Amino acid sequence: MTHSADLTLSAIHNPDGQPPLPLDAAVGYARTVMEWDTQGTDPAVRAARDIPYGPHPLHRYNVFTPQGAERAPVLVFWHGGGWTNGYRQWATFMGRAACSLGLVLVAPSYRLAPTHPLPAGLEDALAALTHLRNGIAAWGGDPDRLFLAGHSAGGQIAALTALLAPDGVVACLPVSGIMDLRHPAPPQGSPEELVYTTVLAAPGLDTAMSPVCRVTGAGTKVPFLLTYGEHDTDRVIRSNRALAARLADHQVPVELVETAGADHFDTHTALHSPDHTWYRRLAGMLRRSMT
Repeated sequence: MTHSADLTLSAIHNPDGQPPLPLDAAVGYARTVMEWDTQGTDPAVRAARDIPYGPHPLHRYNVFTPQGAERAPVLVFWHGGGWTNGYRQWATFMGRAACSLGLVLVAPSYRLAPTHPLPAGLEDALAALTHLRNGIAAWGGDPDRLFLAGHSAGGQIAALTALLAPDGVVACLPVSGIMDLRHPAPPQGSPEELVYTTVLAAPGLDTAMSPVCRVTGAGTKVPFLLTYGEHDTDRVIRSNRALAARLADHQVPVELVETAGADHFDTHTALHSPDHTWYRRLAGMLRRSMT
């Protein structure tokens, strides 16, 4: 059996000394996506790494853009890792598929707990979007057509950012996002307890950092595509269903998709295939945004 202590990421820059991953499944996922990140880039894709959007070493993003792109829509995808782990390299395997649809892919990193608990990650996401609005045109991107997405904790960041309705955001597509951080009595040692002891700057922020609690009648009308796996974690499944219902109650366009047979990590690694239905749905949202 592979253990989290066996996972070494010495080949990449680790400016914040991230802790070992807590689950064997997370270790396997990390190994897979990091191996994909080392593969060669398609000649039709122009790539750049470690572009700064702020002063912290984690205020960086990787960008992948179709050769010759001008005013192309932009997919911003935040990595997961329970707000305590993760690297922008975990999302860059999506560059080829995104570019094949004519999109620019931006994969940011963000500050992590416990050194920088939430809302630091949200603040970084908003800072990254401000930077992109001022600079993505240099990479052939359109700052007025931003599609926000992310996996797991990154899905929570994407959804929360979209609900704040920043300029230029036209759709949100979180994958296995954790949409409700609240728990009345989290079991000792559980991921839910970790939210209160490590992830949040203060326990009372659980509501403010929960996308399901940030949908209001005066809020965003940005369309949502919410995806989770049939065998995802219980809190992911329940919170995505709750967010979908709340968005629908407020007349926000929303589609809720359960991926058959998939667990929490499969929902992201499946996006290695450019033919995955998630990309087809993204293409549909792209077409509708242009009408």
